[in-house]
Amino acid sequence: MLKTLLIAVVAAIGLVLVYAATRPDNFRIERSVRIKAPPERIYALIDNLHQFNLWNPFLRKDPAAQGTYSGTESGKGARYAWQGDKVGVGQMEIVGTTEPSSVTLNLDFLKPFEAHNMADFTLKPDGDATEVTWAMHGPAPFMSKLIQVFISMDKMVGKDFEDGLNNLKTLAEAS
Repeated sequence: MLKTLLIAVVAAIGLVLVYAATRPDNFRIERSVRIKAPPERIYALIDNLHQFNLWNPFLRKDPAAQGTYSGTESGKGARYAWQGDKVGVGQMEIVGTTEPSSVTLNLDFLKPFEAHNMADFTLKPDGDATEVTWAMHGPAPFMSKLIQVFISMDKMVGKDFEDGLNNLKTLAEAS
């Protein structure tokens, strides 16, 4: 009986590992919101990391987190590094911009898990409003694939993106 149970457990673990290995090598999480403000106003709240952090949902989760700005004030080369109990350790850097339609950032997460991803913000005029899309994408190494067998990264991080876009909407529409 114990031998049969042990074989079943090993087989189940093996199946989970094989299934994880077949998952995609990359991931993408994306959310959008319609904001009643011109793209220029919204762009300024994304392209300047000081302004970005006024609506950043991850910093709101950990108000005691410590952060350091470096590089340029805004645009390509602007950097922000953080360290906190809830948000871990990481840094982001703006690596590309097209005013007022897009901002691209490198995201380097160091703790609790190391990951190197990209974030893209696209702003498209839509009548009296702007459609803003926030996407994060990057490689999915095996450990990430294994975790995603049990936890949906889209559901986990997607809610933060929704909260952040709603914070951005509130801020942009109030200006």
